[in-house]
Amino acid sequence: MEYSIEIKNLTKKFGDFTAVNDISFNVKKGEVFAFLGPNGAGKTTTIKMLTTILKPSLGEVFLHGHNVIENPHQTRKSFGIVFQDPSLDNELTAYENMQFHAILYGLKKEVYQQRIISLLALVELSDRKDSYVKNFSGGMKRRLEIARGLLHNPKVLFLDEPTIGLDPQTRNHIWAYINNLNQQENVTIFFTTHHMEEVERMAKMVAIIDHGKILITGTIEEIIKKAGTKNLEDAFISLTGSNIREEAGNVSKNQMRISNKLMR
Repeated sequence: MEYSIEIKNLTKKFGDFTAVNDISFNVKKGEVFAFLGPNGAGKTTTIKMLTTILKPSLGEVFLHGHNVIENPHQTRKSFGIVFQDPSLDNELTAYENMQFHAILYGLKKEVYQQRIISLLALVELSDRKDSYVKNFSGGMKRRLEIARGLLHNPKVLFLDEPTIGLDPQTRNHIWAYINNLNQQENVTIFFTTHHMEEVERMAKMVAIIDHGKILITGTIEEIIKKAGTKNLEDAFISLTGSNIREEAGNVSKNQMRISNKLMR
């Protein structure tokens, strides 16, 4: 199988508002793929459809060979995800957070015990496995979320702004861990970020979305050349405009309100 992710004419509507509008692209196995766009462009909505959280209005999605719409259970086994917003239980220890996730995925105790120890070592949290997460720094929590997302041996890891709010040193460490697992375990990485230097350092391929439409896909060099700019950040601004956008969280909340009304 050549592709980890196949997206064909994917569309998501919330009432009269089209959040994602007929997008198509593929992500190769083992690739590090950056999915970029301004606030409210449709990035998080797309990720929610890829990860079975939202049902598409139209189109097809295949994740590691599984039809996301027709076979959501098998799809969920094939990916891990680190959400933009924190999702750990602060009243549990690092090990307990990992253990809870393992039980949800139906992993056997003899399997997940060793896997937890190995992954905590990978993100340098072995010495804090019995510490409560409420006492962790933001960077430590992010590292634990990444470890948790890898617990069930996923083929694809989704990272929705994984370094948001972190200092430069911690951001560098986070990407070092991500690069390591990509190379060692051949995990496909699909990530969003507003830090263009992270994209330039990590991504093999890039797609830029705005107003729910894919504007361009290609390597960083191809996008810079087509935009006629000197770097990726200038290309991004050239393609999407320089106006300040509404916060993504507000847009997402409005979309979900409309979606909830439609489901009643």
